[in-house]
Amino acid sequence: MATFITLANFTDQGIRSVKDSPDRFEAFKALAESLGITVKAAYWTVGNYDLVLIVEGAEEAATSLLLKVGSLGNVRTQTLRGYSEQEVRRIIGNMP
Repeated sequence: MATFITLANFTDQGIRSVKDSPDRFEAFKALAESLGITVKAAYWTVGNYDLVLIVEGAEEAATSLLLKVGSLGNVRTQTLRGYSEQEVRRIIGNMP
């Protein structure tokens, strides 16, 4: 399973309805689970980003999920592929 760390900011639309944000997260979580994605963590934050999400699953499913979220217009995202220590050790071990 791949790990993805998503940094999100509310759009103008999203901040206008910020009170609905927890409900939108529940819908996100249900959609993620239907795609075989596990939501490991979600944090509403202050600073440069409004939300941080950590999900695990197949790359194509995660990409579909995040594209769907973006298409709804409440957030803009930046997604990072995360690697565990074990994964990095394996990657480094494969270096020529």
